[in-house]
Amino acid sequence: MAELYWDPFDEVIDVNPYPLWKRMRDEEPVYRNDKFDFYALSRHADIDAAHVNADTYSSAHGTILEIMTPEPMPPGFMIFTDAPAHHLLRSLVSRAFTPRRIAALEEHIRVLCAEMLDPQIGAGGFDYISDFAAQLPSKVISQLIGVDPADREEVRRTIDLTFHIEEGVGMVNETSHAATIKLRTYFAGLIEDRRRSPRDDMITGLAEAEVTDGNGERRRLTTPEAASVTNEIVSAGTETVARLLGWACVLLEAHPDQRAELAADPSLLSNAVEETLRYEAPSPVQGRMLKNDVELHGTTIPTGAKVLLLTGSAGRDGRKYTDPDRYDIHRKFDGHVAFGRGAHFCLGAALARMEGRIGIEETLRRFPNYQVDHDSAVRLHTSTVRGYEHLPLVV
Repeated sequence: MAELYWDPFDEVIDVNPYPLWKRMRDEEPVYRNDKFDFYALSRHADIDAAHVNADTYSSAHGTILEIMTPEPMPPGFMIFTDAPAHHLLRSLVSRAFTPRRIAALEEHIRVLCAEMLDPQIGAGGFDYISDFAAQLPSKVISQLIGVDPADREEVRRTIDLTFHIEEGVGMVNETSHAATIKLRTYFAGLIEDRRRSPRDDMITGLAEAEVTDGNGERRRLTTPEAASVTNEIVSAGTETVARLLGWACVLLEAHPDQRAELAADPSLLSNAVEETLRYEAPSPVQGRMLKNDVELHGTTIPTGAKVLLLTGSAGRDGRKYTDPDRYDIHRKFDGHVAFGRGAHFCLGAALARMEGRIGIEETLRRFPNYQVDHDSAVRLHTSTVRGYEHLPLVV
C-alpha cells in the first residue's frame, strides 16, 4: 500500500481526498506532516471535541495553514480571536445579525434569483458559478449590511478580488490584500455615516450595539473594529455559499431521482442542504494552535503545534454516519461540523442555509433537467476552501 501522505496544498489529492481521509481516520487519526509542520485530526468525534474546546485549540494564531503565526494575530477578525475578546466581538455582532433581519431577506433572495436565472431560460447554457452562485451571496450580504444600491456592483467586484489566488502563495497576495483594504475603507465610511444617520440595517446595528467589556465598562465597537468585522462577514458569507450551491448543482445532477424529488417537493430542500454540507463541506479544513499538550490516540500533540481539523473528513466518518459515502437527501442525522461548533460556530449559518435552500429551489424551478458540462468545469482550490470556480450548465 502506498505511503500515507496528505497536505492541504496538493491539488491532485484535492480532486478526491475521501479515500485518503478514510485511511487517515483508520490508520493515523492523529496525522503528522513534517514537511509543513502540522498535525491533522480526521475523525468526527475528535474534530467536534476540538471545535468546542477553544481553551486548548486556539484560533488566535490564524485558522489557515499558510498564514498561521507563532504569535497571536493583531485583534480585529473574530475568526482569529480567542476569548475574552472573541466573546466581546461576537456579542456585538450577534445583536446586529438578528433572526428578524435574516428572515426579512427571503423575498429579496427570491427576487435576486429571478433576476439572474430568468435571463438564462432558453439560452442553452450558462456558468452556474460566475452567473449565479458567486453573485447571489455577495448581493444578499450587501443588502443585509446596508450597502447603497449604487455601490453594490463595485462592492461585489471587490469582494471577488479578495479571493484572488496566485500560484505558490494562494490568497496571500497583493491583489487580494489591496481589495481587502479597499473594502475595509469603504465599510469604515459606512460605519461613520450610520453614526451620523442611523438606518435599519446591519451597519447601523454594528455602529450602535453596546456590550459590557472585561472591566465592566459599556462600550461600542470602534470604527476599525466594526469595519474589520463587516469585512469578515462579507468574506465568509460570500465564498462558502458559492461553493455550497456549486456542490449541490453537481451532486443533484449525479443523483437525478433525488433532483426530481426536490423539484417536485421543495419542502425536502432544507434537509438536502444539510446533507450537501455533510457530504461536500465547502470549507473542509480549519487550523488551530494548541495552548497545551493534547494526548489523543496514543500520540502527544505538543503545546504550540499547528493542528488542522478536517471537517470534510468528519462528514464522511462511518463512526458517526451510516453509509457515509452515499448522498441521500432523506438522511436522518443529528448534525455535522461544516459550520464549526462552539464559540466559533458560523454566525451566518442561518443565512447560508436560507440562500442554499432558495438558490437550489429557484434553479430547479427553471431548470429541472440541467446537465453539467464536466469537461469545461474548473475546480477552485485553496488550503481551506474546496469546490468549483466555473461550472457550465447545459439547459
